[in-house]
Amino acid sequence: MAGRLKLGVLLSGGGTTLLNLLERQKAGTLAGEVVCVASDRPGVRGLDRPREAGFPHLPLRVAEPPKDLSARAQWGADLLAWCGSHGAEAVLMCGFLRLLPLPDAWTGRVLNIHPSLLPAFGGKGFHGEKVHQAALDAGVKISGCTVHFADQVYDRGPILVQKAVPVMEDDTAKSLAARVFGAECEAYPEAVALMAAGRVRLEKGRARISPAAG
Repeated sequence: MAGRLKLGVLLSGGGTTLLNLLERQKAGTLAGEVVCVASDRPGVRGLDRPREAGFPHLPLRVAEPPKDLSARAQWGADLLAWCGSHGAEAVLMCGFLRLLPLPDAWTGRVLNIHPSLLPAFGGKGFHGEKVHQAALDAGVKISGCTVHFADQVYDRGPILVQKAVPVMEDDTAKSLAARVFGAECEAYPEAVALMAAGRVRLEKGRARISPAAG
C-alpha cells in the first residue's frame, strides 16, 4: 500500500471527520484519496459532505444492515466489496456506529477512530458525547482519541495512533468533545500517512510502526 492510499469511508451521521479528510485531500496534505463513501443510514448529513467539499461525483451508497443477524456477515462482506470495487485499499470508519463483520481479506485494512484514549471509555454504546461525559464523570485529567484497526469487537482492535488533550476543570461534554475532535483531525491523517508509507504491520495483536525511511 505504498504511495497514495485509496480510501473508502463509512459513516452514520454528520460526516465532520469525512469533511476534514476531503479538505486535506483538496489541500494536498492527505496521503490518500477518498474514492467512495457509504452510510448505514439514509438521509444523513455526511452523504452531502462530498458535494459541499467540491467532490460531487464521489460514489455514494446507503447500506442499511439487515435485522436478521445471520445476514450481517454477508452485509459486511458486500459493503466492503463495494468499497473495493471503487478501488479502496483501506476503509476508514468515520463515526460509523455499526459493528462491521470483517472478511479475512479485509483484516488489517479497516480503521476506526474513537474519541477517547482506548481502552478507556470504549465499547458498545460509547459514542458521541456519552464518551466525553463518562470521562468527566471519572475525573480523568487527560483524554484524547484513538485510531485503531477494527476487529469483531467494538473499539478493541490494535491501536495505531493516539493523541492526548487536557481535560479542564470547567469542561462540559460539549467543550471536551470539541477539543478531542481537534486531535482527531490530526490523528486520522497521521494514520493514513503511516499506512500509505507501508510503515505498519500487525504482530501478535499489536500495530507495529517501522521507522521512517532516511
